[in-house]
Amino acid sequence: MPIHIAVGTQWGDEGKGRVVDLLSADAALVCRYNGGDNAGHTVTVGTKTFKLHLIPSGIVHSHTIGILGSGMVINPLTLLSEMDTLKKSGIEISPRRLYISPLAHLITPAHRLLDQAQDAARGKGAIGTTGRGIGPAYIDKAARRGLRAGEILDPEAFRIRVKEHFREVDIQLQRMYEKEPLDIEAMTAEWVAEASKIAPYIQDYSQLLHDTLRSGDQVLAEGAQGSLLDLDFGTYPYVTSSCTTATGVFSGLGLGIMPVDRIIGITKAFQTRVGSGPFPTELSGEMAERLRGTGANPWDEFGTTTGRPRRVGWFDAVLLKYTVAINGVNELCITKMDILSGLPEIKICTSYQLNGMGYETLPVGLSAEQLAKARPVYETLPGWTEDLTGIRKWKDLPQNAQAYIHRLQELSGVQVSLVSVGPERDQIIHLD
Repeated sequence: MPIHIAVGTQWGDEGKGRVVDLLSADAALVCRYNGGDNAGHTVTVGTKTFKLHLIPSGIVHSHTIGILGSGMVINPLTLLSEMDTLKKSGIEISPRRLYISPLAHLITPAHRLLDQAQDAARGKGAIGTTGRGIGPAYIDKAARRGLRAGEILDPEAFRIRVKEHFREVDIQLQRMYEKEPLDIEAMTAEWVAEASKIAPYIQDYSQLLHDTLRSGDQVLAEGAQGSLLDLDFGTYPYVTSSCTTATGVFSGLGLGIMPVDRIIGITKAFQTRVGSGPFPTELSGEMAERLRGTGANPWDEFGTTTGRPRRVGWFDAVLLKYTVAINGVNELCITKMDILSGLPEIKICTSYQLNGMGYETLPVGLSAEQLAKARPVYETLPGWTEDLTGIRKWKDLPQNAQAYIHRLQELSGVQVSLVSVGPERDQIIHLD
């Protein structure tokens, strides 16, 4: 069946938004299946830049239908703000074009307060969450006390449930974190009124999804965050609270196991990370500043969601081989190749040295503490001076840029099909 999955192969921020926008040109449905507004996907179309956290990036194409799947946790206030921004830019946002699963869980202001209090209480051991309430919302889901989007459709019962939720979190905040009491009545009235505005979009999409697949029209599943942030397979505990790998598509959208045409692994030409956790190839000083940029350009390495400067480093092929395997990636898209222009040489981590042993692949079960002690073994390739942003054909790429991409293919064992040389829609090179 014609389902394609776009998934990040690093710690997120790989440039998935602009790649999903490109792939959506041929898709009927574009679906988010995991995470919440901790994701940040940037799409640049001409002079307009859209920063999306919940709505699938493909929505900027007029022919697509966007789906917010059952595996997501949704902050209605963030969603309403995104909807309003898109509408003001002339993009149709209506129940005809946007579906919210009744089974998706909701993030409340209390979840956000709890998230921030919990991470602050960890002190030096803080995970560095976005503070968006993602973890507490997934905890409530697993504890079978979460609020689901479908409950909004029964206003009185929903108000009672929300009030109970605020009361429970208020007790936690006071007793465990010594916070001031919440104004439960005011919070309930205000938040229920706002959350209820998404009610027209809460609708069962299952028949639409299955009919689209049966008809042969393309479905594109858009992953949020990156594979190394996966709750099970990421650098635990410095991870998110959902399944960020390609397999999450089936449970996150309510699909049975079926063949998948393409699993596109989106990979930045160097390595970045936001927040705490191990990062074997991390750089500091002048080279880090060079790769990160100043923040003056939306393409610079500052988080779309948090605004925090990203940690940066050389490309890590050990981690790429690992994420290719756990996702079943069958093609790669390399983003931000243009940022490497002007460097005299470029390094790729091809293996680790740890406890006197060499590793070319990441051992399953390696703890975050152990990974932090791994020492990268680098291979050095010559750089290039040419500006890549205007190049659209493979043959026009500098030889050293071609050699860099070929080496990434060799190390990963996966063909590169797309190379991004800038943030614009058309700044892409298609490879046969």
